[in-house]
Amino acid sequence: MTGDDYRVTAADAGTRLDVYITGLNPDLSRSYVQKLIGGGLVRVNGGVDRASYRVRAGDEVRVTVPPPVQLAVRAEAIPLDVCHEDHDLIVVNKPRGMVVHPAEGNMTGTLVNALLHHCRDLSGINGVLRPGIVHRIDKDTSGLLMAAKNDFAHEGLAAQLKEHTVIRGYVALVHGVVKNDRGMVDAPVGRHPADRLKMAVNTRSGKKAVTHYRVLDRRRNYTLLDLRLETGRTHQIRVHMNHIGHPLAGDARYGPKRPGLGLEGQFLHAYLLGFVHPRTGEKMKFGAPLPGELEHILSRATGMQFLLLD
Repeated sequence: MTGDDYRVTAADAGTRLDVYITGLNPDLSRSYVQKLIGGGLVRVNGGVDRASYRVRAGDEVRVTVPPPVQLAVRAEAIPLDVCHEDHDLIVVNKPRGMVVHPAEGNMTGTLVNALLHHCRDLSGINGVLRPGIVHRIDKDTSGLLMAAKNDFAHEGLAAQLKEHTVIRGYVALVHGVVKNDRGMVDAPVGRHPADRLKMAVNTRSGKKAVTHYRVLDRRRNYTLLDLRLETGRTHQIRVHMNHIGHPLAGDARYGPKRPGLGLEGQFLHAYLLGFVHPRTGEKMKFGAPLPGELEHILSRATGMQFLLLD
């Protein structure tokens, strides 16, 4: 365990202690710095103070950051389809059937297991050595996902998600003929009142959820949609499409119990991801074509094709 020493200059005088330390250590989040202060790992002039303490010119501040602990998940040599990688973040094209984050019953074979093996330059995000999963997609949804390698990138990407500036494009095959060429579903999503394994449009306790859609093709009582997320609630697209009477093909949880087409899991692919790089400010955009399984089903069952869109 090592410590870093700082002397407060006149320019920084009057700044909150947690803000001062975060400014000097951009890879540490403010909440983590507050934990360090609360745990006595930050000393001001040899003593312990509060996060709200206003530093003064000449103050001597010592910050001790413990080595990151290993996440209780083992790294696994699982192949990854990497679209982009740098010191701050990684963008991958997740296959259908892969769980994003370990949980009870799914502690191996997840995207996090794969990332822990693939990424050799991970930082200790909030004191834990792990890739920062900024957003998730369902197990049976394929496509683009970004993960952060340090606090700075994590907070920057999370802020863009909160501000709804991240571009997230999905392609979905839904049951029925969607009449309007374009539309928006603005309906709060929350836990299903009767089935705790499902989400639902819930006007009492749900959170605001907005999905925009555009028709790409209509054939044989199916519609191919381009969907853009304004918010990112759990199962949002699946719930919203079912809500307007057009559940996703293959989605046995929210659609027909026997969905047909030979699909196991919903026909949903995150084909487009765009954001601003949190460190460089560069606008980044990535596209991922339909996986072969979905492309084959789309062509065979409906005669439709999907080409990457901007």
